[in-house]
Amino acid sequence: LEAFMEGYWKNDSLRFIGKSGITYGWRRTLDNYKKGYPDKAAMGTLQFTILHINKLSAQYTQVIGKWQLTRTIGNVSGHFTLLLKKFGNQWLIVSDHSS
Repeated sequence: LEAFMEGYWKNDSLRFIGKSGITYGWRRTLDNYKKGYPDKAAMGTLQFTILHINKLSAQYTQVIGKWQLTRTIGNVSGHFTLLLKKFGNQWLIVSDHSS
């Protein structure tokens, strides 16, 4: 999960919006992922399908897509909207709304 979170802004202002509401901060978001996916059976294999990429400005891009988690304990899927911000040469997720 730590490797997955490398694409997120490592800052207390990171926003993750999910079924439980808004979580602020990189560490709290990682902790929530760890609670929700405590073992390999819960984690499964994650796959993304990008539906739209909208460049909002030189510094911000919106990405809309679908996610699918294939697991032995039952598959789950949903959609996401990401807001990415460019920091130097690196794009990082600053807001993630997944459901």
